[in-house]
Amino acid sequence: MNLSYLIAQRLIKGRREGTSFSRPINVIAVVGISTGLAVMILAVAILTGFKQQIRDKIVAFGSHIQISNLENNNSLETIPIKTDLDFVTKIEKIPGVEHMQVFATKPGIIKTNDAILGVILKGVGPDYDWTYFKKCMIDGNTFSVNDSVRTNKVVISKKISALLKLKTNDTISMHFIQDPPRMRKFVISGIYETSLEEFDKVYVFCDIGHIKRLNGWDDNMISGYEVFIRDFDKLEELTYEIRDSIGYRIQENSVNIRVKNIREKYPQIFDWLRFQDLNVIIIIVLMLIVAGFNMISGLLILILEKTNMIGILKALGSEDRMIRKVFLYQAAYLIVKGLFWGNLIGLGIAFIQLKTGLLTLDPSSYYIKTVPINLDIIHIILLNAGTMAMILLMLLIPSQLVSRITPVKAIKFD
Repeated sequence: MNLSYLIAQRLIKGRREGTSFSRPINVIAVVGISTGLAVMILAVAILTGFKQQIRDKIVAFGSHIQISNLENNNSLETIPIKTDLDFVTKIEKIPGVEHMQVFATKPGIIKTNDAILGVILKGVGPDYDWTYFKKCMIDGNTFSVNDSVRTNKVVISKKISALLKLKTNDTISMHFIQDPPRMRKFVISGIYETSLEEFDKVYVFCDIGHIKRLNGWDDNMISGYEVFIRDFDKLEELTYEIRDSIGYRIQENSVNIRVKNIREKYPQIFDWLRFQDLNVIIIIVLMLIVAGFNMISGLLILILEKTNMIGILKALGSEDRMIRKVFLYQAAYLIVKGLFWGNLIGLGIAFIQLKTGLLTLDPSSYYIKTVPINLDIIHIILLNAGTMAMILLMLLIPSQLVSRITPVKAIKFD
């Protein structure tokens, strides 16, 4: 039988049933732990949710990995590659690659009676995955593309529609600066909003056939491929695999291919998102320190309150180690109690926000409309286990106070 555990159980039961001067201190310790854990859960859930939503928005515009002509550099007037290159089937068979689609881009100017606006016309093919943008549509619908007949429908953003005072089913004129200059009329099929203003204000989606015709390309020519993967954490690994699949082309007439992932394309955005991790680390450390010191004060009060009992146990031959375990068991009980309420509060608030979107944000500053929540069971387990372990480690030092108590003075202590 574990004597330390048995004594701790009796002390916990007696404290619940009776009164003691340590009770308010214990309540404060439990409140400190529960508040700290709730804040940590919310901080991690909000940060990971924020990063995930921003990342998904950027990926929707540019995919995880882009394959294009090396000579394009950052120009919007792209040099094409052909669709019959041998590496396409190899990439589609790579484990972790979810989808691959063609695209083409061309700069243009939308002109109305009152205003003009420079945009990027992004051509999409029959294989384009509209899943994300269908969730972002605020008016109208996306359009379908087939290889036989070009559609004149386009999808624009709410930002562009507001600037140019356009709505669905309106006809727009788009001008292209080339030799000779060209103009095309399009019909607005739908309006989307991602709240990512830097992208919303420039991207217009159309049938890829229009860009091929404007550029004088053959049907098998495109600006490049967009590759989507299943696990973002494997982005770098899959980027290298795709580069290996393409290989190095050194023949005189071969096309030099560039493979660029979304982190390399928008490093400033992902560096900013990575910087947000530091804020959460600071919050977690501060909450652990506060909860730890609350528990240290609570443990010291418990020891002082039971000084007489410690003296009797020592007089009966109990070792310091056994007596320390009595108080550590009591502290563990208080920690578990604090964790229970912390989980209840933190997960409760997170769940309410997830279902109702009660707390809103300014999209122009934060790129999203409501406070995002991402609840991951692994994060919850690690926060609970880490909090329990760190606080118990912090309690090992104050528990050494037991060894300084002598039986004679302790039994006389009142």
